[in-house]
Amino acid sequence: MTETEFNELADAIFSHIEQAIDASGTDIECSPNGAVLELEFDDGSQVIINRHGPNQEIWLAARSGGFHYAYDGGQWLSRRDGSELFGKLAELIKLGSGETVVF
Repeated sequence: MTETEFNELADAIFSHIEQAIDASGTDIECSPNGAVLELEFDDGSQVIINRHGPNQEIWLAARSGGFHYAYDGGQWLSRRDGSELFGKLAELIKLGSGETVVF
């Protein structure tokens, strides 16, 4: 995949995440900042979502650790444990806020 294609996919992912959080009605602060999207919860914890261009991955960072996702067969999958980006993100949001967000 080209760098342009990766950035277009990453932009779409960030937009999808923001829209899902807005639609959920949760009290999660969602702050886009270029290549980074920060989700902040009432307890002060965060999930940081960023694109890593050199590896063409989407990275999630949370108290529970860091997770890397690469585009494979139409999905963003972890090469380490096979988890899917939106499933892991929903899990991290649930841990941070107690809220359920459907992607």
